[in-house]
Amino acid sequence: MSLQSTTKRATPKRGTATPAATKRATAKQTRAKRATRAAQSHAASNTPRILLLFSVVFLALTVGATLWHMLPLTIALGYLCLSLLTFIAYAIDKSAAKRGKWRTQESTLHILALMGGWPGAVIAQQLLRHKSVKTSFRTVFYLTLIANLLLLAYGLHSGATALLI
Repeated sequence: MSLQSTTKRATPKRGTATPAATKRATAKQTRAKRATRAAQSHAASNTPRILLLFSVVFLALTVGATLWHMLPLTIALGYLCLSLLTFIAYAIDKSAAKRGKWRTQESTLHILALMGGWPGAVIAQQLLRHKSVKTSFRTVFYLTLIANLLLLAYGLHSGATALLI
């Protein structure tokens, strides 16, 4: 007498996937998500670099305009000092985040940027990789940057900066 195998291969019910098919589908979804993130990251990666370059050029032009007596010294010193202070505030916040300690309020970082520390904030965001992803923070940050530049342009145009000499 021969023994025949009575075990049947399990066939999935209609509408259900085998474990191997599920694994392939999950891997495909993961690859698609990674590709989407990479495309978004690549598209957004130029913006921070351009903003970093803009910040450095802005500070250099501010110092240059002061040296050529086109801009009051107080404005150049204000931007440089506030940028340094803002960079330090970002560094302290980054350190606190790593250690799980008390953090600097986002409103404090925004006020520093609005007052003229935005070049230091941009440099800190790129060098320290801090506050460079959170969309809500970056949106408000960009608004403070634009507001500061508009206030500077208004001050230069109206002659209000001459009062700072």
